[in-house]
Amino acid sequence: MSVEPPTSAPPRTAGDAGEPALGPASAAAPPARRALRPLVLRLHFYAGVFVAPFLLVAAVTGLLYAGSFQAEKIVYAHELTVPVGDHKLPISQQVTAARKAHPEGTVSAVRPSPQPDATTRVLLSGVKGIPADHALAVFVDPYTGKVRGALEQYGSTGALPLRTWIDELHRDLHLGDTGRLYSEFAASWLWVITGGGLVLWFGRRRARRTVRGTTGRRRSLTLHGTVGVWAAGGLFFLSATGLTWSAYGGANIGDLREALGQSTPSVTATVSGGHEGHGSMAGMDMGSHSGARSDVGLDAVLKTARAEGLSDPVEIVPPADPSSAYVVRQIQRSWPEKQDSIAVDPATGKVTDVLRFSDYPLLAKLTRWGIDAHTGTLFGLVNQIVLAVLALALILLILWGYRMWWQRGRGSTFGRLIPRGAWRQVPVYVLVPCVAVVAVVGYYLPLLGIPLAGFLTVDILLGWITRHRTRHAHA
Repeated sequence: MSVEPPTSAPPRTAGDAGEPALGPASAAAPPARRALRPLVLRLHFYAGVFVAPFLLVAAVTGLLYAGSFQAEKIVYAHELTVPVGDHKLPISQQVTAARKAHPEGTVSAVRPSPQPDATTRVLLSGVKGIPADHALAVFVDPYTGKVRGALEQYGSTGALPLRTWIDELHRDLHLGDTGRLYSEFAASWLWVITGGGLVLWFGRRRARRTVRGTTGRRRSLTLHGTVGVWAAGGLFFLSATGLTWSAYGGANIGDLREALGQSTPSVTATVSGGHEGHGSMAGMDMGSHSGARSDVGLDAVLKTARAEGLSDPVEIVPPADPSSAYVVRQIQRSWPEKQDSIAVDPATGKVTDVLRFSDYPLLAKLTRWGIDAHTGTLFGLVNQIVLAVLALALILLILWGYRMWWQRGRGSTFGRLIPRGAWRQVPVYVLVPCVAVVAVVGYYLPLLGIPLAGFLTVDILLGWITRHRTRHAHA
């Protein structure tokens, strides 16, 4: 997306990619469009200069994350895979083997082996040294019951330590909630910078959008713009999906979805009337025989889930208390997604509730697909390669952008900033709606609105100081 110098820039050379003088085509353009172009240029330039470092961090860490799925399979191959045997043991026996090796904590979920060569994961919560929002995953050979290891796991995709570390680096730089502001700031501005670049690029004369035969700054600008145009769709997508689970913008999007009746539904896990006589999985962990007698058990629950059409991969969540049911849910995030879930009464083994992904509201489906595509799980390896290419494209765009700014200073220093005052040339009938739209968007995306208001305030103050000094100098 192009960053072009104003008419007050140093004299151009043949290799420059400056804004061409108004020709017949430009002169014929509508006044509003001619007035908006300098304003878009100024916004694109300043946003690029000040937001680009955050985008660069997001792009580099995103590139690492795109490769973490395949790296995880290699690094943790011993825990994840087993030789294929003749017959898998019942899930209850596999859990017993895991608990014998790791009696700490309580069983929070079980993920039966989804492929012939995959291990079963028994997830333990409340384990000392493991964060509350993480779990200890015990990997069990489904054919022999042998425990092949235990690793910390995070999230619904079952991220193990390597991918978790990279994921947290990308999301919050390992700084917690405060660090999440960086990624939300980058996502909030990425679509603005991309959109501004598209406006500038397609506003250029076709002859000046050709890479062949160009040199110097004009070549940098043309490469920058060409790659930006090809990557624009993906960058818009990453920005939109990244905002859906951000701290502030994501909360506003969630409130809007709820108001529209488009929230993601969940299966009802409450058993009508409760069953005070049956024990939870926690009780079973402690060897409660009374609990075991009144609980149909994991094997029966899994059999019921299969009868309801819940094919692998699935996760079984045991009852949290005497009034809760087992919840079995599909956890495949690759296409076609498997997201059906059921609740099973632990006392009777009967299904008490069923939720099909096909019954999700449209926005809930789109959100699910968007997040999974953003994280590289929706289309597997192809998805991850596309994300890596987009991350590389964004890195190149940022580097080319700074290079153009350097070349604007004739290669010895960064060039002068874009002059202020472009907004005064915009007709009121265009400026007022634009301000209204920016205000609304800035309200829902505070890490766009607040910095933009800050930029404008500083810009106004600098303008006032400059005018004040000029008046005094001529006094």
